[in-house]
Amino acid sequence: MTIPVADSTTLLTQRLDALRAERADMVAETRLQSNGDLADRATNVEAIIRLQILDERIATVELEIAESLQRQHVEGVVSVGDVVTIDLGQGDETYLVGSVEQAVAGVDTITPGSPLGQAIVGAEVGSTVSYEPRRGVTLDVVIRSTGELLPVSA
Repeated sequence: MTIPVADSTTLLTQRLDALRAERADMVAETRLQSNGDLADRATNVEAIIRLQILDERIATVELEIAESLQRQHVEGVVSVGDVVTIDLGQGDETYLVGSVEQAVAGVDTITPGSPLGQAIVGAEVGSTVSYEPRRGVTLDVVIRSTGELLPVSA
């Protein structure tokens, strides 16, 4: 049996499709509730606010996709958008170095702005880097590999 795999851009595209479907459902629901008394109209205001937030998330994912298509991958160096295998002291673990949207989509993700993300982005495979998950605590992480694809969950 072949396990389907995906890269960062594919995962972002799937997330974008899901967000757009969610938006379409929300628009249809809002249209159905567009008339009524004052309380109904207040509900519509809440829906419009939720719709605006969803539009911002969609725009963010579209921007991330555009940036990922232009990013140059350097072999053997951890970059945003890479799948990386690291050892945090408990054995090898695989993550995507990516956005919050990918984490929301159920992908084990290290965001580049997190302390761990800042430590590993730009690090070479085989190196050991230190990071501070919280003040006064320093941990080491070994970069095992980078550049592979993620298994796609069903």
